[in-house]
Amino acid sequence: MAKQTSDIIKQSLEALMGNGEFLRELTGEARTKAFGSLTAILSTPNKVHKSFLRISLENGEVVRIPAFRVQHNNALGPYKGGIRFHETVNEGEVINLAALMTLKNALHDVPFGGGKGGVIINPRERSIKELNLICKKYVQYFSDSLGPDKDIPAPDVGTSEREMDWMMAEYKSIRPGEPYLGSVTGKSIANGGSLGRREATGKGVYFSLRYLFHQFLKENKSLLTNTGNQYAKSLLSYEDKPLTIAVQGFGNVGSIAALEAYHCTYLQNKVVSVSDRNVMLYNSEGLDIPSLMTFAKAHNGDLPANEQQLDEYNIKATINPNDNILTLDVDVLVLAALEDQINQENVEHVKAKIIVEGANAPVTAQADEHLNDKGVIIIPDILANAGGVIVSYFEWLQGRETQFRSEDEITKMLYQKMQTTLETILPQFFGDPFPLRQNCYIHSVMKLSNVLFKQGKLY
Repeated sequence: MAKQTSDIIKQSLEALMGNGEFLRELTGEARTKAFGSLTAILSTPNKVHKSFLRISLENGEVVRIPAFRVQHNNALGPYKGGIRFHETVNEGEVINLAALMTLKNALHDVPFGGGKGGVIINPRERSIKELNLICKKYVQYFSDSLGPDKDIPAPDVGTSEREMDWMMAEYKSIRPGEPYLGSVTGKSIANGGSLGRREATGKGVYFSLRYLFHQFLKENKSLLTNTGNQYAKSLLSYEDKPLTIAVQGFGNVGSIAALEAYHCTYLQNKVVSVSDRNVMLYNSEGLDIPSLMTFAKAHNGDLPANEQQLDEYNIKATINPNDNILTLDVDVLVLAALEDQINQENVEHVKAKIIVEGANAPVTAQADEHLNDKGVIIIPDILANAGGVIVSYFEWLQGRETQFRSEDEITKMLYQKMQTTLETILPQFFGDPFPLRQNCYIHSVMKLSNVLFKQGKLY
C-alpha cells in the first residue's frame, strides 16, 4: 500500500525538528511540545462524517449505501476535495486522501484546506436516475458540513461535471437565497463551471514533465552538474534526447496528458503506449492520440480492443495485456489510473527512469523506496496532479465574482501557478538528500506548521 499521509507528516516534522531556522521562536521544551502538537493536529482529521444513504432503486428495492466526507484541516481556508464513487472506497482511504489534499493545497499556495468524499458504489452498475438520487442524498445528508465557505466538493474517480451539476442544484434547492455557485467545483460551463477545468489535471501532469526537461534542465545545468547526485545525473543524461512516453490510464487525466505530449513543440517526445482497464496499445513510432480520443469518446471511454476497431479508425498499434505498460522500456511512465499500481511484485521490472504520478498514490511505499534507490525521478502526485484543485480555485473565485475567464487565460494561470511551485521545489530536491516526494511534503508541512503557530493552535 501507499505510505499513509499521517506517517509522511510525522517524518516531515522529524526532519524539521532539527532545523533551527524553522520556527526559531520555539526552543527547548516549548519546541518539543509544539512539535508534538503539530504531529497530533496534522496527522489526524478534524472531522469524519459517515452516513448510509437511503436509495430507492428503479427495481423497487431500497438499499443503504455507505458514504463519507472527511474534513482534514482548514487552517489555510475552506475544506476542498473530490467525491469518489467506487466500490472499493473505504473510510481509511478517504481520510488519507483528505490529508493529501491539505498538503497539496499548501504546496501550491492554494487557500483551501483538505477534504475528501467517498460513496461505496460501482457507478457503471447504477442507472442515471439512481446516480442522480445518490448525489442528491449525499448533499442532503451532509448539508450542514458543505458550503462555499465551509467545504467544497469536486469530481474524483467515478464522478464528473454531471454529478457536480446535480449536487449544486440540490445545494441550491435546500439553501434558498444563499450563494451557491461556489458550493461545488468541476461543474459544467452552463452551470458556472470554469473553462479548462476538465482538462486541468491532465494538462498539469504533462506541464510538470515539460517544465522539468524544457526549462529546468536548460536553466540549471550548472546546479545539476555540481550537485552530481544520482537524480541529477539521470536528468542530465536526457539532455537533447528524444523521450518515449507511456501513459497508464486513458481517462480524463491520462488522455489529456497524452494529447498534450502529442501536440507539444517544446520537447522531442512521442507517446508510444497507452492503456486502460482492458488493453495496452503500443507503436514504437508514436500513437495517434487524437484518433484514440475520438474512439474512446464513442465507446464509453474504452480504447480499441481488437484489430477491427483499430482498422475502423485507422489506428496503427499492437494490442497487449494492459499490465504490460508498467514494465515497458520507455523513458517516461505516466501513471494516471488508480493507486498501488507499481508495487513489490512488479517494481523490479520497471524500466522507466522518469515516473509522473497523475493518479493519487499509484506507487506503493516499498516500491517508492526501491525506485528512489535506483535513481528514478518520481514527480509525485502532490506536485504533478494539482491542476484540478488549482483550476477549481479559479472556478470558485469566478463564481464569487460572477466574472468568467477564457480557457487560454485559465490555462496560462494554471501554468504560472505550477511553475512557481516547481521553481521552489526542484532546486531544493536536486540539492537535498530527500527524494522529491519527501521534499514536497516537508515544504507543505513547513507552511502549515507556520500558519498553525501564528494562529495560536499549538498551545
